[in-house]
Amino acid sequence: MIRSNRAREMIGAGAVIVSLASPAAAADLTVKSRVAQAVFDWTGLYVGVHAGYTRDHAQATLTDPTGAVSAGSPFSGLTGGVQAGYNWVTRSGLLLGLEGDFSFPNYLTSNHTVAMLGTPGSNVSELWDYVATARGRVGYVRGDWLLYATGGLAWTGGRFLNSNAAGDTEKLLTTRLGWAAGAGIERSFAPHWSWRLEYLYSHFENGGVRFSNGASYNSQLDFQTLRVGLNRKLDFADGPELKLKNDPSDTESDRWEIHGQATVIGQGYPAFRAAYTGPNSLTPARQFQQTWSNSLYLNARLWDGGEVYYNPELLQGFGLSNTVGIGGFSNGEAQKSDFPYPHYNTSRLFLRQTFGFGGEQELLGSGQLQLSGKQDISRLTFQIGKFAVLDVFDGNAYAKDARKDFMNWSVWAPGAFDYAADKLGLTYGATAELNQKNWALRTGYFMVGAESNSNSFDQRVFRRGSYVVELETRYQLFSQPGHLRTIGWFNNSFSGSYRETLDNPAVNLDISQTRRGRSKYGYVVSFDQALSDDVGLFGRWSWNDGKTEIMAFTDIDTSLSLGSSIKGTRWGRPDDTIGIAGVSNGLSRDHRAFLAAGGLGPLIGDGALNYRRETIIEAYYSYSISKYLTFTADYQFVNNPAYNADRGPVSIFSGRLHGDF
Repeated sequence: MIRSNRAREMIGAGAVIVSLASPAAAADLTVKSRVAQAVFDWTGLYVGVHAGYTRDHAQATLTDPTGAVSAGSPFSGLTGGVQAGYNWVTRSGLLLGLEGDFSFPNYLTSNHTVAMLGTPGSNVSELWDYVATARGRVGYVRGDWLLYATGGLAWTGGRFLNSNAAGDTEKLLTTRLGWAAGAGIERSFAPHWSWRLEYLYSHFENGGVRFSNGASYNSQLDFQTLRVGLNRKLDFADGPELKLKNDPSDTESDRWEIHGQATVIGQGYPAFRAAYTGPNSLTPARQFQQTWSNSLYLNARLWDGGEVYYNPELLQGFGLSNTVGIGGFSNGEAQKSDFPYPHYNTSRLFLRQTFGFGGEQELLGSGQLQLSGKQDISRLTFQIGKFAVLDVFDGNAYAKDARKDFMNWSVWAPGAFDYAADKLGLTYGATAELNQKNWALRTGYFMVGAESNSNSFDQRVFRRGSYVVELETRYQLFSQPGHLRTIGWFNNSFSGSYRETLDNPAVNLDISQTRRGRSKYGYVVSFDQALSDDVGLFGRWSWNDGKTEIMAFTDIDTSLSLGSSIKGTRWGRPDDTIGIAGVSNGLSRDHRAFLAAGGLGPLIGDGALNYRRETIIEAYYSYSISKYLTFTADYQFVNNPAYNADRGPVSIFSGRLHGDF
């Protein structure tokens, strides 16, 4: 079922790009766009992105003093990456070009595991981290169509992990060379935009490593990839300055939009006091980690009221202590998967249908997950596909996006809301929203993980799942807008019980031994209130019953947060923002007893617990460098990390560079 989901994601991604060039879309282009399309100039520099599906094969052999084993290993999965190139076109239509690209595997480990072999003395896994090519292109141009063949140099980087008989793990990194060849078709659909469909075959030289225990591993590797891509041609103005003639984010159509973002966060802390340290503790020694995300948002109108949204991302980096040790974790970009190299993910792929009931209209602004345009205020909107629960629910105006405002998990989200998600915070679901001028009612169903902290989903739809309902009311206080949101949620999932685990010594605090179908419920009360055009307040209170293990978010059963956001108009920096917030997180009685006995949650578990509420203060200053780029300095003071008075406090310092268009 998971493989079929990945296939549907690839097909859906291709449908988004192809739909942009469909006759219906072309019919709605402006006259200027139609004229420009007819004389599309293929000569010049271009940059782009691609997503595809690989079906690959490796032949591997492992030999050590205890024996030898060999096997063929097929592997497959989604990939994504970037490309750039330059084309020359002759008068006869012959195209000559050069192109380079990097492709990265999906975030699921199975998608980039080349082979796994074992002997009595060794267990070796080979994983690929990236594939790159530098190729020539030869093709024929006819109008807005291009047919081409391509070939050239290829190389790939990978890791070899050996768990030997002594229980130690050794890691070796290698790069191997090879060649790539393929063919494709490409079509321009706007003055500077084109889509493509491409097949590439890559063959790599035999690669081998030798480990310190005497084990020798060798493999032969081949890749076959079918991928769709999107390119943007770059035209530069005449003159000494390297300046583009056109805004690269201009989609040149009112039927579709493209947005993008990149965020780098560096985060660290000095050494702090700790009486003891457990498996899920922040290390008391000083440390520094970084995360990096790159995203595109490809949004298109398909028909009246119908829209499709596709959000491919490349994600890389590590959270502090591998994203454990604090209930209100310090970096919203640090997911529960550690990526030493960029990994591709289809983060969002969904359809949205809106039915207007007439009457007064409002203008919806262009955004990463919103096409611009007028809509009836009185409307009913359905959404189905892959996205994040918090894309739809709890739309707080001041604390919502760790890439732009507060970074702490329990500040930008309701800490005790155990919403359905995989390790990257995403799920499959369907929602409905009834919108009126002064209120909105939202409800949704979402697939839950097959088990706690999982990347696979429970396939028993409706028997297992998460149900969410939200009432949002809009009001004016002293002529300033405000919102009050009340959320109720109910999960039915395959989960363990804290109390049953404690009461049964035979399971030895392994909560997975008590898992069965169980319910969990909770609520959120959230508000945001503008005090002026530049100052706003926000707050959240969230609670869950705290009887069963956390499925997807973090180890918090009660959370209260309050904060403020201030624009820099008064000191002549209207695009700068100051934010300050405080949060107090707590655990249920059963949850804290489980941890005190030595149990482990998804993010916390020190091996013992001197319980106190976890309190956090976060403050940041976001400095606008340009229209597209901001730098943020952030400080977080964490008292009683993981609810443990025997550890901390911890001062966490962060720097964030964020660019978007």
